[in-house]
Amino acid sequence: MANNLVLWGVGTYRTIRPHWALHELGLAYEMRPIQPRTGETKTAEFTALSPRQKIPLLQDGDLTIGESAAIVAHLARRYGNGRNALIPEDPTRFAKWLEWCFFIVTELDSTSLYVMRRHGEVQGLAHLYGHAPEVVQRAGEYFRDQLRNVDVALQDGRIYLMGDQFTTADILLTTCLTWAIDYGVGICDSAVPYLKRTMARDAYIAAEAVNVPPG
Repeated sequence: MANNLVLWGVGTYRTIRPHWALHELGLAYEMRPIQPRTGETKTAEFTALSPRQKIPLLQDGDLTIGESAAIVAHLARRYGNGRNALIPEDPTRFAKWLEWCFFIVTELDSTSLYVMRRHGEVQGLAHLYGHAPEVVQRAGEYFRDQLRNVDVALQDGRIYLMGDQFTTADILLTTCLTWAIDYGVGICDSAVPYLKRTMARDAYIAAEAVNVPPG
């Protein structure tokens, strides 16, 4: 039985990740639909939980954990089982899963896409961090260059990054691919059918529906 699960955060490519994992695992949870840069992450209540003042943030009983990749890995490790494992059990496959997760959150997310978000004008934060078109261009080029790693992997016909098993690595990659498309970066051809498969999952559709700021 799951503890009382409370997830803080909606409205970003990173907040959808824990929503998706929770739905994949069939876990009931409470939502706190706060958003970044609205002042909601700077309240005394939230700052007491997360001095970083960042979303998403998960409360799982006595545990409070941030960072989207860490949250989905924690949920998978603690609540995953059987067909909803979301993490490989075999040590060698676990190592490859771990490699994919670190690659995605560093080379695709923070080094590329988030740089574009910080300094771009297309759905970006250039008004806060400064417009840097050359930096944005180079970040996009770096993303496409690093996406070759994904392209090579998917060209062997695998269904998901870890073969037949859907894992949290697919959650991370899918959000980066949709992010890249929205930013006009584009994705490799082999990722197109892959993305259709992952986005067709019931849990993704449910997560997308709830990852929306209250209107």
